[in-house]
Amino acid sequence: MIKEVLSKSELEEIPPGKIKRNPDNPRIFFRPKEMETLMASIGKYGIQVPITVYAEGGHYVLIDGERRWRCADKLNLKTIPALVQPKPSPLDNLLLMFNIHALREQWDYFTIANKLPSVIQEFKKLHGKEPNEIELSEATGLTRSQVRRCRVLLDLPKKYKDLLVDELSLPKQSQQLSEDFFIEMEKSLKTVQSRVPAAVQNLDRVRDALIKKFRSGVIGNITDFRKLSKIATSIEKIGVQEREAKMAIQQILSPNKVGIDTVYTEHFALRYDEKKVLISIDSITDYLETIATHKEQATAHLDPELKKRLKHLKEIIDQVLGV
Repeated sequence: MIKEVLSKSELEEIPPGKIKRNPDNPRIFFRPKEMETLMASIGKYGIQVPITVYAEGGHYVLIDGERRWRCADKLNLKTIPALVQPKPSPLDNLLLMFNIHALREQWDYFTIANKLPSVIQEFKKLHGKEPNEIELSEATGLTRSQVRRCRVLLDLPKKYKDLLVDELSLPKQSQQLSEDFFIEMEKSLKTVQSRVPAAVQNLDRVRDALIKKFRSGVIGNITDFRKLSKIATSIEKIGVQEREAKMAIQQILSPNKVGIDTVYTEHFALRYDEKKVLISIDSITDYLETIATHKEQATAHLDPELKKRLKHLKEIIDQVLGV
């Protein structure tokens, strides 16, 4: 359906004053610095890529190109090049904007997340059921991973959505709390709640403490939240006592000056490394036992470099074991 709409477009020159913004446009952030750069480019070179609109009554409604249209209006351009398309259905109206932007710069995830419920609702009206993850991905041009990340943002409490909006309204270089920060934090907290539920008493207090730690640099990187998840799963994966994991998590989630990386490095990193070594040892042991069973045949064809490394490994093992 979208391809059919796009194929019927016609290029026209339209006065900016006859164009209205699309209320369903997912884009909500128009950062001043980016707008100034675009306006300077348009002022010097004109609009190189036409906007996309559809006719409605005595005016036109934007499908794509709101920033270009805003700049043209501020520059008092008499007309703006526009591809005029047939009026799309409510669902196609949304999906056109999603797919057009998928070919160019990526929207903020929060921008996308805000409109996904509308896409789901219109899809349900048309097909009688909500789209599954694959259908939503195919319809919007988003990957399934992007759809899942958007859903995480949708599930944020209003307080944190408002905080994220405030951050995203700032110039990129001034933003501290990114969408990725909230996504990584929420995913780690979900893991903690699932694996060590007793470690979290008040989720919003925990969020506030983690945000404060990140702003102050106590949590140095958003990927540290993956280490928090590893602490929560350490009970099953490396045999840590639940009480120990709970205490470590509570220390991280409390409003103190202890970061995730510090706790993970001091109490869990070595044990995870030992687990990796154990897995490697099991694999090496299986291989060497096979060689030992067919010693004469196997050793004759053993790679010289492998022999060299095995001898070196034996020397290190003897040193570690004090042989």
